[in-house]
Amino acid sequence: MKSYRKELWFNTKSKVEFINITNEVQKAVDESGIKEGLCLVNAMHITASVFINDDESGLHEDYKRWLEELAPHEPLSLYRHNLTGEDNGDAHLKRQIMGREVVVAVTNGKLDFGPWEQIFYGEFDGQRKKRVLIKIIGE
Repeated sequence: MKSYRKELWFNTKSKVEFINITNEVQKAVDESGIKEGLCLVNAMHITASVFINDDESGLHEDYKRWLEELAPHEPLSLYRHNLTGEDNGDAHLKRQIMGREVVVAVTNGKLDFGPWEQIFYGEFDGQRKKRVLIKIIGE
């Protein structure tokens, strides 16, 4: 069995942002030479997420609104975590809701998706450098 590892780096312009990384992940699969296996895509920060869904702007705005309703950024005093001097208690909760990683099957050298599925990096405490790990295993 072979394995391949690659990192993607992000520094978003906004505090909350969704970035379609499907093409970058497929490029990593191509670079790996693996034709049959699994591809793990993992947010390496506790205030960021990787998830699969449709690349539709209305849906992304719905996510942002829903997440803000569930875990509003303000008031900062809402979160005990912020007593440590941080201001990102909400971002930790948003990440927990959206998930840490995804695993996608690789079939014939391609990400094996259902209809409309795309991979996204979700940032909830942005404007600083963060990374995503891609780990591919197979033959």
